[in-house]
Amino acid sequence: MRTEDFLALAGRLFLALIFLASAFGKITNFDATLKYMEAHGMPMTPLFCAGAIALEALGGVTLILGYLTRWGAAALIGFLVAATWIFHTAPDQRIALLKNLAIIGGLLQVMAYGPGALSLDGGDKPR
Repeated sequence: MRTEDFLALAGRLFLALIFLASAFGKITNFDATLKYMEAHGMPMTPLFCAGAIALEALGGVTLILGYLTRWGAAALIGFLVAATWIFHTAPDQRIALLKNLAIIGGLLQVMAYGPGALSLDGGDKPR
C-alpha cells in the first residue's frame, strides 16, 4: 500500500465524521432541529429533517466504506449547497459558510480522484 491510500482513507473518515455527528445530533435533538428549521422558513420540516438525517448518514457511510463513494459525495455536496444557502448566508454565519465550502472542496476531491485503494470501490479511477 502507498501512503496516498492511507491518506485517502483518513480524508474520507474525517469527512464522514461531520456528517455522521450531524445526523446523530438531529436524531437526538429532533424537536429542537425542527424548530431551528422552521425558524429559517423551511416547509414540511419533519420530512426535510428526516431527509437530511438520511442523506448525512448514508453519505457518511459511503465515505467510510468507500462504496459508491462518488455518488455519496455528490449527494452530500447537493445537501451542503442547499443547507448552506438556507442556513448560512447571514453575516454572522460566515465561518459556517466557509466550513461548508471547505467540506465541499474535500468532497470534490473524492469525486475527482476516487476513494483510494483502501475502499470497497477498489480505488476506481475517474472516468
